[in-house]
Amino acid sequence: MFPKIVIHNSISLDGSLTNFEPNMGLHYQIAEYYKPEAHLIGSNTARIGATLFGNGISQEEKRDFEKVKRDKNLPYWVMIDTKGSLKGILHVCRRFEFSRDIIVLLSEETPKEYIEYLKDRNYDYHITGKSHVDLKVGLEILSTQYGVKTVLTDTGRILSNLLLNQGLVSEISLLIHPLIVGKNAYPILSDVNNNLSLTLRKKETLDKGYVWLVYKVNK
Repeated sequence: MFPKIVIHNSISLDGSLTNFEPNMGLHYQIAEYYKPEAHLIGSNTARIGATLFGNGISQEEKRDFEKVKRDKNLPYWVMIDTKGSLKGILHVCRRFEFSRDIIVLLSEETPKEYIEYLKDRNYDYHITGKSHVDLKVGLEILSTQYGVKTVLTDTGRILSNLLLNQGLVSEISLLIHPLIVGKNAYPILSDVNNNLSLTLRKKETLDKGYVWLVYKVNK
């Protein structure tokens, strides 16, 4: 069974993802509402997150070569990394206590040394496409092999737009902030190829002018 795919992002009133300070507490409070079994994350977002929130890139230790044992109710963090750009960084992501463990999606063109790096450290990985990750196949693997029913992604425009263009998204969740970015806006959906029909499922006005909108993507 194909999992439910939810795009969840915090945006300005004019649809920008960046150049303002999002309310991360409220953002993750809403994300928790979905109780996802997996978070889908692009490699660039993972690299930035590891650097910003991991107190720098620390040296690997013996424990980083072993699978972690955490609460099975925690979500997997699923990284898309065909070029191996997270080599030497993944252990920082794995140490975050909010992740059950890391799963990496690769392509046939992923460097062999990166695959060996993953094997040596007991990461689950799956090769799902020739030059790019086949997202549909990767998501099906999450469902059949890991029992994932809901996948949430909140990592930005590129991955969100790819998922929408391939018709894989079930819902779009937007936390609208009461501000306008203007000429420096980085619009969330600017790379969607075609018109998409949506149905409003939820509208909540929150404290301090925030609005939470949830749309079903009509297939």
